[in-house]
Amino acid sequence: MKAEQEKDDQKLKGLKEEEVSIRKQIQAVRKVSLGAAVDSELALVREDSYPLENMLPNKFFLGFRGKEIKNMPRQVILVSRLDGPEEAIVRRMIDDSLEAEKEGLRGKAYFDARWPNPGDKPAGELTGYAFYDKAIYNAAHLVEKSRRMPVVLDSQQTLFQPGQCPDAALYCGWYSLARYVDAFTWVKGAVGFHIASGECVTLKNKESQVWCKRMLEKGVAATIGPVAEPYVQAFPLPDLFFALLIEGRLTLAECYALSNPYWSWQMILIGDPLYRPFKNSAN
Repeated sequence: MKAEQEKDDQKLKGLKEEEVSIRKQIQAVRKVSLGAAVDSELALVREDSYPLENMLPNKFFLGFRGKEIKNMPRQVILVSRLDGPEEAIVRRMIDDSLEAEKEGLRGKAYFDARWPNPGDKPAGELTGYAFYDKAIYNAAHLVEKSRRMPVVLDSQQTLFQPGQCPDAALYCGWYSLARYVDAFTWVKGAVGFHIASGECVTLKNKESQVWCKRMLEKGVAATIGPVAEPYVQAFPLPDLFFALLIEGRLTLAECYALSNPYWSWQMILIGDPLYRPFKNSAN
């Protein structure tokens, strides 16, 4: 009798363990962490297999250089999207990129931080938001130091307001979720991105005010944005991205690859992957 009871207890234990396992699988399937931009998945098309849950570290990202990180894909290709609200806009993006390469990208660089510059405070002591805010300050300093163009840096919590940013060639700022602020007159070949959660959730919805769509409609040639919540640490680092871009040696896609921390996640690059707005002024 005792033996039979023990046998039943073992069966019950096994069933409970199986139930827990099934529940975990169901929860995993339901997790939003399994979602990602098509473009970001295409970057890994040469990989035999890789985990689908959460973001995967990008081997090209300068912040990961020389580090051995779990689940880091090795067979990576660079992916960029030539897309927009209308066919005419895509053609304009291409034409503007070619003209800017030939004539040189001229205009002003606008950087929109939110808090006072923390100065020389170590990066490790800054939170995610503060870290990226500091990266915007760094980007402004690097562009100014390059003497490629005048730099306008705003450190107020309010964003640039309508009419405040004429001749905009470069831009990075945050945080106006899905509410583009028409502060800019974009020059041909302009490049910029806005740090907010879902600014590339659509490029087609006529009513949408997400930044990627509206920036393309208003005149930029290239931009970056997420299709869903990426968390701030998944955005390309502004100081890395713009430092590489103004140097003029690398293409748009290469600048993105070296400054983008993760694949199999939410971020996409829109623009001619071979665009080099400062190629004729490269040192």
